[in-house]
Amino acid sequence: MRIVVLAGGIGGARFLRGLKQAAPDADVTVIGNTGDDIHLFGLKICPDLDTVMYTLGGGINEEQGWGRTDETFAVKSELAAYGVGPEWFGLGDRDFATHIVRTQMLGAGYPLSAVTEALCARWQPGVRLLPMSDDRVETHVAVDIDGERKAVHFQEYWVKMRASVDAQAVVPVGADRAKPAPGVLEAIAAADIVLFPPSNPVVSIGTILAVPGVREAIADAGVPVVGLSPIVGDAPVRGMADKVLAAVGVESTASAVARHYGSGLLDGWLVDTVDAAAVPEIEAAGIRARAVPLMMTDLEATAAMAREALALAGEVRA
Repeated sequence: MRIVVLAGGIGGARFLRGLKQAAPDADVTVIGNTGDDIHLFGLKICPDLDTVMYTLGGGINEEQGWGRTDETFAVKSELAAYGVGPEWFGLGDRDFATHIVRTQMLGAGYPLSAVTEALCARWQPGVRLLPMSDDRVETHVAVDIDGERKAVHFQEYWVKMRASVDAQAVVPVGADRAKPAPGVLEAIAAADIVLFPPSNPVVSIGTILAVPGVREAIADAGVPVVGLSPIVGDAPVRGMADKVLAAVGVESTASAVARHYGSGLLDGWLVDTVDAAAVPEIEAAGIRARAVPLMMTDLEATAAMAREALALAGEVRA
């Protein structure tokens, strides 16, 4: 079984760990979001790709869900002593090494997809991890501050500002000119199932779908496309997805997110049991829906979610 998963950071990475347990023999290709990428300290940082790589490779800080385990911050402290920022973006020493290797390889002319493959050779994540594009795409958020509208990088909005002000617009800068990375369209065309994990539907999966050709390839693949709601009980399971959903005019409900993706793209949708009442509304929109537990409390609970997604894909196919 060949499975393609569109993944953001923490939610996508943790779901993938459950999927690997639920379907250990599956051939899994992960198309990772690169809209969160940022250049800091002269380095190219790919938070979502690294979170997937570290999580599946056994190097993630489990408590945070991002960054390396057993991390130290000597470099960050030294940079701060020199007055070099930003201090709000916490890179650890082990993490710095990854970004240095990536930046050196990019500087030598290797595309991001080749660099990601080289980094994964160390971590052995057990999946094929592809960036959505080798081209530079950065998600920016429009906000109103002191009566003035300005655009900030998504990382500044999410990490520094903690989404403390309303997002007025979300723009994946460069996505309209980007091309899918080598292997992305081929993996989708060869897939038996496409899954949308409970990642942010706007700035994670939405950014991947914004790369020309990706949405069309999934819609035309002729295979079941099943998603898992990141909204449980009208609130995000993790993070502040409600802020960016509001910016694109989508309510923070499991039903609204399903309709945001649309029946032309999505065949099946899993909602949490607390949102079971939304199932008829989602099915009325042409998307088969089921209510199952969707809290990734541990590996077995996450694997159960993955099994439910695969079962729903089987129902859709039948």
